[in-house]
Amino acid sequence: MKPQDAAPQRYARSRAALTWAPRVVVGALVIALLLVGGTAARVWWLGRVDERTPTDMILVLGAAQYDGRPSPVLEARLEHALTLYQQGVASRIVTVGGAARGDQFSEAESGDRWLTEHGVPNRDVLAIDEGRDTLGSFEAVGSVARQRGWTSAVIVSDPWHSLRSRTMARDVGLDATTSPAKGGPVSQTRRTQVFYIVRETAGLIYYHLAHASSDFSDPGLQ
Repeated sequence: MKPQDAAPQRYARSRAALTWAPRVVVGALVIALLLVGGTAARVWWLGRVDERTPTDMILVLGAAQYDGRPSPVLEARLEHALTLYQQGVASRIVTVGGAARGDQFSEAESGDRWLTEHGVPNRDVLAIDEGRDTLGSFEAVGSVARQRGWTSAVIVSDPWHSLRSRTMARDVGLDATTSPAKGGPVSQTRRTQVFYIVRETAGLIYYHLAHASSDFSDPGLQ
């Protein structure tokens, strides 16, 4: 190839690269927006759905507690779980959640105490206080469930936590549905709802990418 012919070819390749680069960037942005928007829509939709059906257990996800007294977030979940139990959705309630450093009670123990104080027999409540985040709690529950032959659960958490919780539960082998506690602080204002939908969207995408819970995605657990 003559030198005078190589220059136009290099110029043409450079122009082609300059033409395609913006398209690649725009395409990547569109895909990212579709991923985020689609995930947010699913978080919002499942948070509005009550999938309650007869199961082996009602699984109450942990939230903050104060010296054995459930926080408003946890109490809302426990009240909803109690209603499901009274309606015969399951014959047992499992509470989960570990203890923060210096705490006398774990989140699971706090939930257990509240339920028994409100009329649920001790034999029908099981506290699993392993796990400092949602994924750790589900891994502990999955282990106990396999040992006892339990295969299904209805998950009680905040509405916008439902999709990520159900995803994790199914990943540890549970046939999981959700019944969100809609009366808690997380659902009281439109601004709060938007905040937690954004938070859970990020948390679910992170979980799919890293198969781990993120620090910003466990409302009430810290």
